[in-house]
Amino acid sequence: MRHLFPVLATASLMLTAACGPEPAKAPTDGESVRQRAVEAQTARRRTGAELQDRALNRVIRTVYLCDNGERLSVDFDNPRAMATVRNSSGEAVDLYQERAADGIWYKSSAYELRGQGILATWTADGREPSQCRAID
Repeated sequence: MRHLFPVLATASLMLTAACGPEPAKAPTDGESVRQRAVEAQTARRRTGAELQDRALNRVIRTVYLCDNGERLSVDFDNPRAMATVRNSSGEAVDLYQERAADGIWYKSSAYELRGQGILATWTADGREPSQCRAID
């Protein structure tokens, strides 16, 4: 009989808990479910304006490999409208942003970096321009 008491007490608690109010059910019709899914996705998605604002207010690093074998590491400092280009030997040069019709355009007196998408043209003082591709 002593062993039966804990079992009866547990069963009694379970029955008492089951008598509470029924939990609210989420709508299951197609339109309500679709609407909830759209609202959940919209809450997680960033707008294009938010993404653009984040890109314009921080430094972005990109690595380019050029057809002449040179590797360029470029820090695009968007708040200051400039880019710092480091070549394979570690030399660095600061370029200032110019207004481009499309893509990027940074230059100084002897250097220039122009491009669109993942392709760019690097022109260094006294050398032929080289075609480069972003890898990072």
